[in-house]
Amino acid sequence: MKYDRVIIPIALLLFINMPARAADDNLIPGDLMNYIGFGAVVFALLLIIIVLLVLLKTTLILTRIILKSEGYTEQEIAAEIKPQKAVKKAKGDVWIKLMSLRPLSEEKDLIIEHAYDGIQELDNPTPAWFMYLFYGTIFFAIGYLLNYHVFHTGQLQYEEYQTEISQADIAKKAFLSKSANRVDETTVKLVTDPAVLSSGKAIFKQNCAACHGENAQGVVGPNLTDDYWLHGGKITDLFKTIKYGVLNKGMPTWEKQLSPKQIADVANYVKSLHGTNPANPKEAQGTKETDDKLASK
Repeated sequence: MKYDRVIIPIALLLFINMPARAADDNLIPGDLMNYIGFGAVVFALLLIIIVLLVLLKTTLILTRIILKSEGYTEQEIAAEIKPQKAVKKAKGDVWIKLMSLRPLSEEKDLIIEHAYDGIQELDNPTPAWFMYLFYGTIFFAIGYLLNYHVFHTGQLQYEEYQTEISQADIAKKAFLSKSANRVDETTVKLVTDPAVLSSGKAIFKQNCAACHGENAQGVVGPNLTDDYWLHGGKITDLFKTIKYGVLNKGMPTWEKQLSPKQIADVANYVKSLHGTNPANPKEAQGTKETDDKLASK
């Protein structure tokens, strides 16, 4: 309480100056204003706590004075101000309540009228925890029925299986697409997948037909369907030639225009054209490489 004369004037000055500071936007940055506002709120809360503590202390002092004037002793005053806490229930009482048991004094009221061979039965109620569990299973069953069989907001086992299969296919395609673009001239493989050849054909028609002909019979560039190759005829040689080009002979590099997968598709498509014998083929160029030689490389 000795700080009241200092705290109260400071609080009043702070709250009086806050509007003036808020209005002066040009002098105080926004972040600083936030800190000032937060500090003012914290200070106000601390001030309220101090006031409440002071009021509580004052109430206790007044209560003590009033009780003393009415003739209460110090022990009685202390008992009135700080009453003893209620005695906790015994563990046995809690167990009886949880199990919905009745005390032995009420046993006569629980005896069922019928008896067999001198044995009588008590009509004890079902334990409360068991009843709560039983009713909970009923509510769960109703919710399950509505969710899966009435409103169909949840998926049944077969539907969930189909969903997981679809998700796995999407993940597989994403993985394969990423893996396909990691291929290079040392890891490319010769394949005959129709999807790969179709993709390679479309890329060839768009980018390669101008120099090699619509059917790879050769125009400016060499014929790609015979046994003769200028830079090697195996799949790795074709990938490397398409990727890096042959600039001194007019073959451009395609590694910046085509992805590694697209280059591999074109190389496989070119390999599939071997021996197709298109019309008006260009004369042979390069070194002859037979299928057996290519296979041994």
